[in-house]
Amino acid sequence: MERRSYGIRARARWTDPITKRRVIRSEIVPDEAAAQGFFDQLRNSAVTGMDTTMTLMEFVTSIGDRWARGLDPTSTGETYGIGLKLRVLPALGHLPVMQITAGIIDRTIDEWEQRYGASTIKNSIAPLVRVLDEAVRDGMLTINPAKNRAKRSLNRNAFRTQPAEQVSPRAHAIPDMKTLTKLAKACGRIDQSYSDFVMLAALLAARSSEVSGLQVGDVRFDTNIVVISRQTFPGKGGLVTKPTKSRKERRVPILEPLRPVVERLTAGKRPEDILLVGPKGGVLTTATVRDATNWDAIVAGLGLPDLTRHGLRHTGATWMADAGVPLHVLREILGHASIETTRGYLHPDDRHLASAAEQASAFLSRSGQKRRASRAVPSRRSI
Repeated sequence: MERRSYGIRARARWTDPITKRRVIRSEIVPDEAAAQGFFDQLRNSAVTGMDTTMTLMEFVTSIGDRWARGLDPTSTGETYGIGLKLRVLPALGHLPVMQITAGIIDRTIDEWEQRYGASTIKNSIAPLVRVLDEAVRDGMLTINPAKNRAKRSLNRNAFRTQPAEQVSPRAHAIPDMKTLTKLAKACGRIDQSYSDFVMLAALLAARSSEVSGLQVGDVRFDTNIVVISRQTFPGKGGLVTKPTKSRKERRVPILEPLRPVVERLTAGKRPEDILLVGPKGGVLTTATVRDATNWDAIVAGLGLPDLTRHGLRHTGATWMADAGVPLHVLREILGHASIETTRGYLHPDDRHLASAAEQASAFLSRSGQKRRASRAVPSRRSI
């Protein structure tokens, strides 16, 4: 311990038994008790084999990809890694792991909510929780300080400020077939493949990656269905093709407005050929369509400034729900794991509430109360 005018400099030196290198750790503390606490912390590190003074950045470097175990490295693992690199470490990487508190995490997420959308925040909170889970396993933390806030933000969508009806997937759907046709024609002025992309995504209620993964053999005219069994999207090292998000194939009926499109796209092709190819013969992705068509300007011109390519899937799902497709069938078409997710596409109907109000009002009316009272009094004959 070295006394200074601003406090005490606590310093420890030792030789690493594995690398044989000389290691020095020091910290400025207010008094001798704090210095002894610093030394005890280092002794504990020697016992556990973990340097409990390391920062979050150093800890992430030391564990490598261990925090990402069980994640698909081509999709979820990659997006979580980006969130960790671009948001978590710049905000918290300089802090010692043991000094990261729930309050610090709350303030960090509060700041993210002012700057980023729901998906970006989710892809930032999730890797933070996973990394701090590893710190708990290594004995650097007793509990994960990020978990409670993560549940509050992710499960309740606390970062969303829109009313509930605007958060509904129905709010992101194109209102009618006429508007969809206008959008398809506007994209088709750039190239016909972009128009076909719009029609396939909307009328199959499919994700962009699923449209990219379609093959000619997936179109079954004999049963009037399209089988969606794979998705293709950009990943590490190029395009990645894998099963759908639910890992199950889906069968979607061919709607009449879509029939001319799939007939043209399948004509003269082999079953293993890609159904939809771009102007240069490659696979179309959502980013390609966005950039090539100047998507934001087109949808703004149609009065739909918030419409994304994924909004095309919401469009097909909403139209099928309004057409009266049974909920369990719609769930199979969309590939939802939970029927509650599918229920979000149903049109809100309050008529049953009006009926309930009429019944309750009749019951509470004076005549209704009298009739109920007379029925409650036993007759002499029954006595």
